[in-house]
Amino acid sequence: MRSLRAPDGSIIDHGLVVFFPGPGSFTGEDVAEFHVHGSRAVAAKMLETITGFEGVRHAEPGEFTRRAFLNGKLDLTETEALADLVNAETEAQRRFAMRNAEGAQSELYSSWRRRLIHARAMIEAEIDFADEEDVPGSVSEAVWSDVAAMIDEIERHIQGFKAAEIIRDGFEVVILGAPNAGKSSLFNALAKREAAIVTDEPGTTRDLLEVVLDLNGMRVRIVDTAGLRETAGRVETIGIERARAKAGGADLVLLLEDIVDPQPVGVVPTGVPLLKIGTKADLKGVSNGGYDWIISSKDGIGLSGLLDEIGRRAAMAIGDASDVLPSRLRHVELLKEAKDFLAAALAEQGQELRAEELRLATDRLGRIVGAVDVEDMLDVIFSQFCIGK
Repeated sequence: MRSLRAPDGSIIDHGLVVFFPGPGSFTGEDVAEFHVHGSRAVAAKMLETITGFEGVRHAEPGEFTRRAFLNGKLDLTETEALADLVNAETEAQRRFAMRNAEGAQSELYSSWRRRLIHARAMIEAEIDFADEEDVPGSVSEAVWSDVAAMIDEIERHIQGFKAAEIIRDGFEVVILGAPNAGKSSLFNALAKREAAIVTDEPGTTRDLLEVVLDLNGMRVRIVDTAGLRETAGRVETIGIERARAKAGGADLVLLLEDIVDPQPVGVVPTGVPLLKIGTKADLKGVSNGGYDWIISSKDGIGLSGLLDEIGRRAAMAIGDASDVLPSRLRHVELLKEAKDFLAAALAEQGQELRAEELRLATDRLGRIVGAVDVEDMLDVIFSQFCIGK
């Protein structure tokens, strides 16, 4: 415990002072921390006093993490994962971010990069030093077999981006149905508050309404939409168009129908998982009637089971929590470029051109983690062969 004083000698607060010598600190630099009481007045006075010293300024957003990256404490994927960890709202998001912050993504991309560096070293050594005794003969078959396997591995990894998006952004559930089918009532029941206006007047909901739920540690976004019908005013028609567009990109559509007075809704989205749900069971009683689910938002009939089903489908969409997934579109774009270069390498005939395609693929993988260094390949060549001794 220390007394923290202003330049005039007056005590600002009593707190802890912790010093982290570099390179063992988070940033790799010497870092000092002041642990003071958290009132605005104390924090403001401490910041005012500290920045009053020459050469001291407030850190810019993300500057500590940027310094950690520049000092080699983190790579780019670990930096992005740290941002995800700070913003995590659900247990699934926390686990996903923590796994990547500990280097799961980095190790996968680096392992692919190491394999490509090795492949390039073998091919270029075969081209340039074929007359040397310590250079293996033809290594092409093994190299290109591994490149083909890597293309499949990268493609499977890219396909996991959808699951990563669901973890980070949420499993999107869109509620569709005719006017007065009970969409807003279900929306409010799931939100456990009056988030949408509920009346007997058709077309009350004109715009998209959204609420976020935490189901078993997973982020689930429930979207209420305008009632679907053919005859509608100009504003309501815009809402209907938005509803159809939103449903087309959903992870799950709940198509509601009033079992007392079913109304047609026209065209529903295809290619999207859909549950047909009968509503207002409190007015007619529970019977299947060709529905996937029967509910009453008023009496709570079927709501618990419906939430369980949504949670089950969200878990299926996320898949195995132990899988390493690409967490950014940036990763996917660079992975696709790397995969294309590898495919081009397999299609080329000349070894020099094929080696260049491997170099470009290696570069793209290096950009993901922020490590691009031509010396890596030279290290492999001169460590495995006796060339130049």
